[in-house]
Amino acid sequence: MPVITVKVFEGELTKEQTAEIIADITEAVIPYVGEVVRANTWVLVEEVKSGAWGIGGKAFGLAGLRQMQESAPPDQQPYSRRQLTTTEERSRNQR
Repeated sequence: MPVITVKVFEGELTKEQTAEIIADITEAVIPYVGEVVRANTWVLVEEVKSGAWGIGGKAFGLAGLRQMQESAPPDQQPYSRRQLTTTEERSRNQR
């Protein structure tokens, strides 16, 4: 039974985004473990307090993440902040 853990900053994802990432990760792993394992595939989304995450010896928080996201090129921004391309739309609609 696969158990996949995703750590995000507290408040980073909405309830809808959390549900979507759980569904998307489950879909991504099924080809590797088999459809029979779907009902026993766990995806845990754990929230970490902003500032309780360190990168390169420095505390990192949600504000820093948001700044990175906002300055990213449009094709590298989160789905909630950009229009999906036709290929991405097709892929998501097939699920």
